[in-house]
Amino acid sequence: MIRFLLILTGVMGASGVALAAAAAHYASGVGLDSAAYMLLFHASAVIAIIVAAERSLLSRTLGLTAALALVVGAALFSGDLAVRAFMQQKLFPMAAPIGGMLLIAGWIVVVPAALFARHQTPNR
Repeated sequence: MIRFLLILTGVMGASGVALAAAAAHYASGVGLDSAAYMLLFHASAVIAIIVAAERSLLSRTLGLTAALALVVGAALFSGDLAVRAFMQQKLFPMAAPIGGMLLIAGWIVVVPAALFARHQTPNR
């Protein structure tokens, strides 16, 4: 599962850079920059969540669930924006809102993942 998520973060990062370039050179103002940012920011976050889960700073199960929600959510949200920009249609009805809700849910799941972590860090 971790290897799969890391492979997807590489795809997310590369896609984010490609969409940022397309936004700069193809058509600005059609949402490609937002799609790029969502992919780039969340790819980095997924890597951080995986590392934290591996170091027991987050509950492994909840951390990986959060990471998966961020990957799927970013893909749906960004995919819908990109399809709208390039093909003038939706990925499927409600793809962007569903993706956005998954992103929010993924971030919310980080909270119990931290609360139920096995590793106790000293208070600073």
